Amino acid sequence: MDYLLKTEPTVYSFANLQKDKTTIWDGVTNPVAVRHLREMKPGDHLIIYHTGDEKSAVGTATVVSVDDKDPKVPLVKIQVGGPIKPVTLAEIKANKLFADSPLVRIGRLSVVPLTKQQYKALTEG
Repeated sequence: MDYLLKTEPTVYSFANLQKDKTTIWDGVTNPVAVRHLREMKPGDHLIIYHTGDEKSAVGTATVVSVDDKDPKVPLVKIQVGGPIKPVTLAEIKANKLFADSPLVRIGRLSVVPLTKQQYKALTEG
């Protein structure tokens, strides 16, 4: 499965992930987003999306491990991938592949599942 992870770049940006190489994805509190974190498996592909003023997909990452011992929120370790040509929210909304996506329908959701086609559309722009 593929996922999109939203982050406020003034808090933790893709550039921070590039510098750190790996990180634990934390700060997720929405029950639906937490459920998506629990569904992640090592090797899953990720899109890093900047919220705030940017509102665009900016890079890729991969799930390294998922530690679900904490009953509230699993500890998902991710590893940086590479930058992508930024894809704005407006461009995403204009793409019919995303018509039913929680990314468009549930704007506040910070962890969003993506289909293989959606992931490809974001990374091959």
